[in-house]
Amino acid sequence: MPTNELEFSTFPNAHYVDLMPYQYGREACEPGHAFGPARRSHFLFHYIISGRGLLMSSDEGGVKSDHRLSEGEGFLIFPNQVNTYVADLDDPWEYIWVEFDGIHVRDELEQAGLTDSSPVYRSLSSELRNRMVEEMRYLISNRDASALHLIGHTYLFFDYLLRSVDHEAEQAPSKIQGFYIREAIDFVKENYQSDISVEDIARRTGLNRSYFGKVFKQATGKSPQQYLIGYRMSKATELLKLTALPVSEVGRAVGYPNQLHFSRAFKGVFGMPPRDWRRENARVTG
Repeated sequence: MPTNELEFSTFPNAHYVDLMPYQYGREACEPGHAFGPARRSHFLFHYIISGRGLLMSSDEGGVKSDHRLSEGEGFLIFPNQVNTYVADLDDPWEYIWVEFDGIHVRDELEQAGLTDSSPVYRSLSSELRNRMVEEMRYLISNRDASALHLIGHTYLFFDYLLRSVDHEAEQAPSKIQGFYIREAIDFVKENYQSDISVEDIARRTGLNRSYFGKVFKQATGKSPQQYLIGYRMSKATELLKLTALPVSEVGRAVGYPNQLHFSRAFKGVFGMPPRDWRRENARVTG
């Protein structure tokens, strides 16, 4: 692909909530070509075909990190995450991408080890990685196919992405700590719609609140309260983007029976009320 050549297309059918593509494309960047700092409304995965570059990202807690990446690797951008990525001056990258979203996408990615604090993709299987890349190229080359056809290939891309990712390096906690963290996270995912507290989460693990909070923070970089609020707000953004539920119903669906409390919590995370956030993010963006 010639340098500075860009090819992309958008998916105009916003009628699916489980998994759907928003856009897909490829670009051969000029030396030093940069994008950002910017926020995306959906999940955006880049796979590097050739060359090198730098990803600068921030997690939900505002912790910044730099990731130098090269051919055969990739990076995932999360909704509302601030990112900048820059092509290398000597060997600028060429990449392909798929932007996608869905009700259960975040959960699936986190289970595979891809999070806003660990956004780098490295493959444990060249066969699965190659199949993933084939599906990405297929989406780019068949943009005029029917909506269901493109969604079917998006599912294949997502399956190969999840099954090929190597996240062994991210498994830093000890086995027993990892057990407590999994128990806590599973409890949040199963009960975030209810009126649960940090004490309830700690009780699920069998640890006292103080020690549990220390272990959880060491393993995830976030306090249990930050994780609970972040998880609820991520679910809220999915519902605001992908459904027409009233804001009050969205709040109840993520554990806030009081709409005012929900709006305050949402604004504390995203800097704006949920109605304004929906207005800015509900539409498909490139």
